[in-house]
Amino acid sequence: MLSDALKNSIQATYRRFLADHAMKPRYGQKMMIAHIARTLGGIETDDKGERASGNHLCVIEAGTGTGKTMAYLLSAIPIAKSQSKSLVISTATVALQEQLLNKDLPEVARLLDEPVRFVLAKGRGRYFCISQAEKLLESQHQTGQIALYEDEIEHRLDPAALDFYQVLLGKFAAGEWDGDRDSLAEEIESTRWAPLTSDHTRCTNRRCSNFSVCPFYKSRDSMDKADIVVANHDLVLADLSLGGGAILPEPANTIYIFDEAHHLSSKATGHFAYSMRVKGTQRWLKSSVKQLEHMLDECENNAVLAQYVERMTPARLDIDTALEQLQANLRLMLFDGLQRPASERYRFPKGVLPETLIHSAIEIAAASEKWMLKAEQIVDVLKEALDGGIPEINREVAERWYPRMGLMWMRAQSLHSLNKSYALPDTEGVAPTARWINLVDASDGVDFECRSSPVSAADTLDEHLWKSCFGAVLTSATMTALGHFNRLIDELGLPHDVLCERLPSPFDYPKAAVLSVPKMLSDPGKPEEHTQEVISYLNENLLDATATLVLFSSWRQMFAVLEKLDSKIRSRVLAQGDLTKNEIIRKHKEVIDAENASIIFGLASFAEGVDLPGKYLMEVIITKLPFGVPDDPVDATMAEWIEQRGGNAFMEWTVPEASMRLTQATGRLLRTEQDSGRVILLDRRVVTRRYGRQLLDALPPFRREIS
Repeated sequence: MLSDALKNSIQATYRRFLADHAMKPRYGQKMMIAHIARTLGGIETDDKGERASGNHLCVIEAGTGTGKTMAYLLSAIPIAKSQSKSLVISTATVALQEQLLNKDLPEVARLLDEPVRFVLAKGRGRYFCISQAEKLLESQHQTGQIALYEDEIEHRLDPAALDFYQVLLGKFAAGEWDGDRDSLAEEIESTRWAPLTSDHTRCTNRRCSNFSVCPFYKSRDSMDKADIVVANHDLVLADLSLGGGAILPEPANTIYIFDEAHHLSSKATGHFAYSMRVKGTQRWLKSSVKQLEHMLDECENNAVLAQYVERMTPARLDIDTALEQLQANLRLMLFDGLQRPASERYRFPKGVLPETLIHSAIEIAAASEKWMLKAEQIVDVLKEALDGGIPEINREVAERWYPRMGLMWMRAQSLHSLNKSYALPDTEGVAPTARWINLVDASDGVDFECRSSPVSAADTLDEHLWKSCFGAVLTSATMTALGHFNRLIDELGLPHDVLCERLPSPFDYPKAAVLSVPKMLSDPGKPEEHTQEVISYLNENLLDATATLVLFSSWRQMFAVLEKLDSKIRSRVLAQGDLTKNEIIRKHKEVIDAENASIIFGLASFAEGVDLPGKYLMEVIITKLPFGVPDDPVDATMAEWIEQRGGNAFMEWTVPEASMRLTQATGRLLRTEQDSGRVILLDRRVVTRRYGRQLLDALPPFRREIS
C-alpha cells in the first residue's frame, strides 16, 4: 500500500507545482495522480522486492488540457524511487520526447526533494559505428567496392559519399561530434546513414577495438546510472523481442509509462511482421557465396570454418530451388497469362495459402534454418578468434568478418521467419496472421514481395510485457473507441479487469468551439463527385481563412483538390509531401506571426501530434470520415476473422477505429483553455447513417451546427 509519507510527499510536490505556475488544481489532473499512485503504490512485493500481485496496470484517457504528463511524472517518479525500480517513459513521437527532456523532466527534478537522473534511450541505428565506418572506407580504398548492408548487392560508392563519410569520421575523431545522428546539424538520408551503423548481430561489443569510445555504449553507461529512461515504443518492443533487459532495464524491475499508448498496438503488430523478396533473396544468396569464399581466403581456410561453409552449400541449393518453384507458382497464380495483373497486391483470404505455396514455404523454412545454424556457428568461431582462442585466425580479420557474418545470420533468420509464418497454419481460435504478396519493380523485371503480419499482438504483449513488468500506466488523450475501452483492451491483450479511467478535459467545449456539418449533395462513397464538391466548398470558404488545417484521407483526393484550387488560395497552402512535417509547421507559424494567412493540407500524420495553439489554428476542416483503407491486408484479414466468428466487422472494427481517428483529428483545434474555433466535417454520413450518431456522441461536446 502507498505509505502516508509517500502520499504526503506527492501531494506536497503537486502543491509546489501549482504555486509555481499560479494555477488552481485541475480535477482531471488530480484524479490522474490519484489513480496512478493507487495502482503503482498498491503493488505488493515479496522479500526480494519482486511483484507479488496482479493489479499492477492502469489505463487512463486524459482529455486535452488535463496536464497528463506532469500528472504521471509527479506520481510515478517518487513511487519508482521508493521501490528501487527503473522508470521507462515510452512515447510514439519525437516531439513528446523533446518536451519531456527539455521541459517537463527538468521541472519535476527541481520540484522533488531528491535528485533525479534521466536519459534518452535510442536504438543502435541512431549511433555512429566507428568500426563500420573505418571498414567501409578501408574497403573502398583497397578494392573500390563494398556490399551494401541492406541487400548485399555490391556497388561502388560515389566520391561524394566517401568524402561525407570521411568528414564524419574526422569530426568524431576531433571531438566535434558525439556520434549521435540526431545531434548533426544537417539531415542525412537513411540510405546514406545505414552503412555507418551496427546492430546486435554485427556488434563485437567489448571485443571491438573502438569499444572504449563507442557512442552507443557510452549512452548505455549513462542509461545504467539513470532513474528515468525516455524511450519510444519501437525501442521497448525491440528490447522485449531480445528477451527484455538487453537494451533497456529488466522488465521485472521496471515501471513503464506508455504515453500516446493508442499507437502501441500498431507498433507491436508491425514489429512482428516479416517480408521476403524472391529475386532479392536469390541475389543475396549468390552474393553470400562470394562473401563466404572471401572470408575463408582471409581466414587462411581455417578447417572448422571451411567445414561449416561446405555444409551450407546443400541448404543454399535447396533454398534456391524452392525459390524458383515459388516464383513459378506465384507467376502462374497471379499473372494467369497476363503481362501484369491489374492489382499490385494479392491478399490470401483469411491468411490461408494454397498448398503449392505452403509446400515451397516449408522447404525454404527448413533449408534456411540449416543455413542459419551454420552461419551462427561461423559467428561463434569468429567471436572465439576475437577473444584470442583461435590463434591461426588473425584478430583483425575476425573483427572485419564478424559483423558481415552476423548480418548474414540475421538475414537468414528473417528468411526463416517469413517462410515459417507462411508454412504453419494459424492456431484455431486465435487471431490470424495476414499474408499477402506485393508486386514490386526490380532491375530484372517484377519481383514478388511476400509479407506477413499478425492482425493482433495481444498474446505477445500479454506474455512478454504485461505479465513480466513490475507495473505499467497507459495513457493518451484518445484511448476509447465510441466511448468504451473494450477495443483497446482486446488489441493490447490487457487483463479484462484492468483499471480504466476516462478523465474529462477542463475545456469549455460548447463555449470555445463549433462542430459544423454543412449541407453536401454528394456521398463520399462516390469519390469523384465528393472530391468535386470539396473543391467547390474550399474555393468558396478558404479565401477568408486565416489559420486552417485541412485533413484528407487520401493522397489522390488531396492532389485533385490542390490542382483545382483557386490560385489565391493555393499560394497560401503548405501541403504535405512538399516539405517535412516539422518544416510545414515552422513555416505556418512564421507566416501567422507575420499576420498573414496560412493553410495546411495534410493526411493522417497531421491529424495527431500537431500542436498549434491560439492564433496558429482557428479552423480544422475534415474532408472525409477517417475510415481505414478498404484493401489494407491486416484490416481485411481481421474483418474476415470477426465475420467468421459471427460478428459484424464494420461495427466492431471499422467504426471504432474511425471514431478514434476522428476524435484525434478534432483534437487539433483546442490546445489550451484560451483557444477557440471551428471544426468542419464535409461528410454527411454522420447524419445519414446509423453509425453517425455514435461517432458524433464520442466526440468532445462541441456546440453543433448541422445543416
